[in-house]
Amino acid sequence: MKKLISLLLILSLIVTMLVGCSNDTKETETPNETADQEETSETPEAPKAIAFPEHDITGVVQWGAGGGTDSLMRPLASLTEDILDVSIVVQNKPGATGAIGAQYVYDLPANGYNLLMGAENPQLYTMLGISELTYANFEPIYLIGDEKVGIIVGKDSKYESFTELIEDALANPGEISVSTTGAGGMPWSVSSFINAVTGAEFKQIPFDSDATALSAVLGGHADFTAAKVQTALQSYKAGEIKFLSLMSLDEIEVLSEVPLVIEDYPDFEQYLPWGPFYGVFVKEGTPKEVIDVLSKAFSEAGQDETYKKLLKDFNVSSLALTGDEAKEYLSNWQKNTAEAFYKSGAIDKSPAELGIE
Repeated sequence: MKKLISLLLILSLIVTMLVGCSNDTKETETPNETADQEETSETPEAPKAIAFPEHDITGVVQWGAGGGTDSLMRPLASLTEDILDVSIVVQNKPGATGAIGAQYVYDLPANGYNLLMGAENPQLYTMLGISELTYANFEPIYLIGDEKVGIIVGKDSKYESFTELIEDALANPGEISVSTTGAGGMPWSVSSFINAVTGAEFKQIPFDSDATALSAVLGGHADFTAAKVQTALQSYKAGEIKFLSLMSLDEIEVLSEVPLVIEDYPDFEQYLPWGPFYGVFVKEGTPKEVIDVLSKAFSEAGQDETYKKLLKDFNVSSLALTGDEAKEYLSNWQKNTAEAFYKSGAIDKSPAELGIE
């Protein structure tokens, strides 16, 4: 009887130990299982697409309606609004070499709903004391393209080559005249580049516009001028003017017979490419996600075949630049211009003093 009782006690003890081990195992496993469950429940969701744009966008052109900048921006805006599915309302705010339009956009919120549709002019503002703003205060959305510039004389001019013009100017400092549109204008800028490379000095005769500056050469009131290819092409085809040279690294299809400035003066290469350019910008501080949406849409619009044909018709060379590539182009353009202006004496402050590096 005693043996039976002892056996029952031993069995009871074994059962108790097994139950305890089982509970220990469950207590040990429970935290791991809970952690796995928590990890699964806390897995982050995929990022949601930014809600932009949610309403119409305003595009501000720095120049008047019907001008070159305006004529490029309105068709591009029309194509882009179809992609973004909102309207892009284009306004013109000309004045002060484009500074009024630039300041207007800069004073608005940096939210992507206000675009600056501009040309190269803001890159000259600090050099010429026009404004403290430059494209360093904006983010490039899309650089559309640039235009090539030619050195032009009248059809009856004695100069048959750019070299002849320069040699005469070097022999007669300050006597050869150039028709310009005033300080900061394109002909004035080109004459500064020529001086920086060759040392030739010219007599500046200011006019109200590129068209009147060109007319002065046609009428024999100035020895030469500089003009965009598109501006002078019709007069050239009519035999009213001669292109002596093109400020370009590559020949232009419609003027393949005209020599490049680097052929006789290779030192020009350090300042090229140079010429008027066009682009779309937003104020600095605009969220990157917004910039990305706009850049993608404008880039797609810029590759539309009808728009590419428009650029060709306007003799605008496509750039199609966004992001860091666009910023590099803008920086190089400004630096090259500042260096040439300073070397020629057109401005008093060096690029470093102007914060251009």
